[in-house]
Amino acid sequence: MKYIGMPMGMWVLFGKSFEQNLCTDFGLNSETAKAVRKRAKSRYKEIIAGAPEFEKADRFKMNLVNCALLCAFVLNMPERPDVGRLTEYYADSMMTSPMKWFCRMSGKNKFTDKDISSLRATENFEPPIGIPIRGIWNFILTLTAADMRLVLLPVVSVR
Repeated sequence: MKYIGMPMGMWVLFGKSFEQNLCTDFGLNSETAKAVRKRAKSRYKEIIAGAPEFEKADRFKMNLVNCALLCAFVLNMPERPDVGRLTEYYADSMMTSPMKWFCRMSGKNKFTDKDISSLRATENFEPPIGIPIRGIWNFILTLTAADMRLVLLPVVSVR
């Protein structure tokens, strides 16, 4: 995968936050945190370079890029954290102000007709011949309990 594009944007957006949270969550001093960030950036580029290219509409590209970012920092920490501390560190590092805004905005578009049609298009996606398939992911629209209540409400009110 190329570094230019989403991987570089994610580094710009979250790199400083990951560095700052090394100090707050793990108690590292600022010089050590800067050194970890410097080493993590080169490691991040190595991880990204080793990743396969994704199709343009692939929904999992961001997951891989975020995992590479976290791994680059963890692999350069002076000491490996336990899962609980690492989970807290990742949550603190990813929930920056721009990310909170993005989550609010994208949450408004969930389960709209456009979102559901996008999921259906992904379900029926056939990769072009010659592109290796990394796995088959099917999105199947299922009704939740809340959806079922809405569907059954007219039936119940008729009685």
